[in-house]
This record gives sequence, structure tokens and C-alpha cells, in this order.
Amino acid sequence: MNKKKILMITGDFTEDYETMVPFQTLLAVGHQVDAVCPDKKAGDTVATAIHDFEGDQTYTEKRGHNFTLNASFADIRAEDYDALVIPGGRAPEYLRLNPAVLAMVKHFFDAGKPVAAICHGAQLLTAAGVLQGRACSAYPACRPEVEQAGGEYAEIAIDAAITDGNLVTAPAWPAHPAWLAQFMTLLCA
Repeated sequence: MNKKKILMITGDFTEDYETMVPFQTLLAVGHQVDAVCPDKKAGDTVATAIHDFEGDQTYTEKRGHNFTLNASFADIRAEDYDALVIPGGRAPEYLRLNPAVLAMVKHFFDAGKPVAAICHGAQLLTAAGVLQGRACSAYPACRPEVEQAGGEYAEIAIDAAITDGNLVTAPAWPAHPAWLAQFMTLLCA
């Protein structure tokens, strides 16, 4: 396996599983993963949230773990990375307001590098203007944003993922096996 350098952009109230599982999985198979958050440095933490599907009209939210960042946002350059991971949760809602984050997301698409986004991570993709003509899955409440951004919302099972070119997306954390498998296929291509 060819070791890749992967950037993960996260923030406070990112979805716990959607942050920790890909971070740990990609490390376990030998990749370098740098997790960053604007205005934070290596060693700082972000609060996570646990979103669950308990039969209500939408997910429920509980406080998750503290996730320790291992790189400093101010020190990274998107050009130095082979791929990008965007977890969901509520973090993308405010991260999409940061011009530096949007420029990083655009870089990966302009360069054709692999991108994996899950759940509300699609909010960063829509704000960055990179979904025109692309199939994209996300948490169902993000469907209007995907479509307004010119993307084709992929209505797939909660445990499924879809790949469109260099983009792998999934609706939520139950899709981790499919989402990570498809992303790793892109990493090995």
C-alpha cells in the first residue's frame, strides 16, 4: 500500500463517530491523517456530538468525546495532502463560513484528489461550489442544499455510499464500512 497524507477538517460538535472512526481506520491501515480545525492548534480539542436515530423525525444529539487535533490549521497547506476527509455533525454549518476552509475544499476538487464527505459534510461541498453535476449523498436534511448547488442528491440506504469521480459520500455513520471502503479504493488508484 502506498501511504497517503490525508487532511481531515473538523470542528466543535463534529459527529463523534464520523470523526473518530475514519481517523483511526485510516491511521490503522498506514496513512498519515492530520486533523485540523480553524483557530486551533495541535493538542487542542474539539467537542464532538453523538447523533443517533431513535425514531424521531430527525436525529437526537448527545455530547460526545473530546477529540484531540494532531495538526495546526494555520500551519497546513492543502497542496501538501493527497486526500481530504470531511466529517458531518454540526461543525460543517459554521466551517462553511470560513474562506480558508472553502479554498482548501476547492483545491482538492481542482486537483482531482480523493474527497470523502459524510452526513452534513455536504454543507462544505455546497458552500465551496464543487457539486455542479455531481452525485452526492448526505443526511437527508441536506438534500435541498445539494440540489441548489447543482448536485444530484443520491437517495441511498443509510448504510450505503456512492462514488462520483474523486468524491465519496454517504448519508451518515452507519455507512462507514461502504464509505471507507470506497474512499480507500480511490486512495489506492
